[in-house]
Amino acid sequence: MFEKFNNDDRGQVGIGTLIVFIAMVLVAAIAAGVLVNTAGFLQATAEDAGQESVNKVTNRVEVLNTHGEVGDDTIRNIQMTVRLAAGSSSVDMNETSVKYLSATTVQTLTNQTDDDSEGLIQEADSDEFALTEVTDDDGSFGVLNSMNDRYGVTINTTKVEAGDSANHDKGLKTGEQVTLEITSRTGGTTQVILTMPQQLAGKNAGDPVEL
Repeated sequence: MFEKFNNDDRGQVGIGTLIVFIAMVLVAAIAAGVLVNTAGFLQATAEDAGQESVNKVTNRVEVLNTHGEVGDDTIRNIQMTVRLAAGSSSVDMNETSVKYLSATTVQTLTNQTDDDSEGLIQEADSDEFALTEVTDDDGSFGVLNSMNDRYGVTINTTKVEAGDSANHDKGLKTGEQVTLEITSRTGGTTQVILTMPQQLAGKNAGDPVEL
């Protein structure tokens, strides 16, 4: 009437279940390791991206004042005084670019000033700006690393507007507008929009005018 229990069969079923259980544990452990590694990678990536975003906002310069130098009824030089923006870490002006945009010209300028020992404003070429020291706490010329540091940035608008042409009398005329985008190595950008003043008539060459 009753079938006899087969203990051998019951043991085989138990071993199979144990093997399946161990396999599931191994798969779960491997999956957990992958998830932990992925989470760590994503966290590191997010921190790097966040730091880069912060640098783009904070690591930049602030323009304190701007003025132009009069040529023959044009502005032949633009001169700016810059310092670190609030909250910014050091900004190396040797690795900073200035994008120059006017109605007829688009040019990216880089710093080509090697020595400022005499404090003279150098004649910048068509693809560069000149840098001069106004104040520098530690003598690290070219690097803004203190809120007390001040540098002068000079752009030769006559040469920039002329480009490769032989016409070196262009400059910027009355009413013309130029946009300057100063971008540090980490991507922090400061934009300045300047309009050339109307009161150039009667000015002598070399006279400064506020922009």
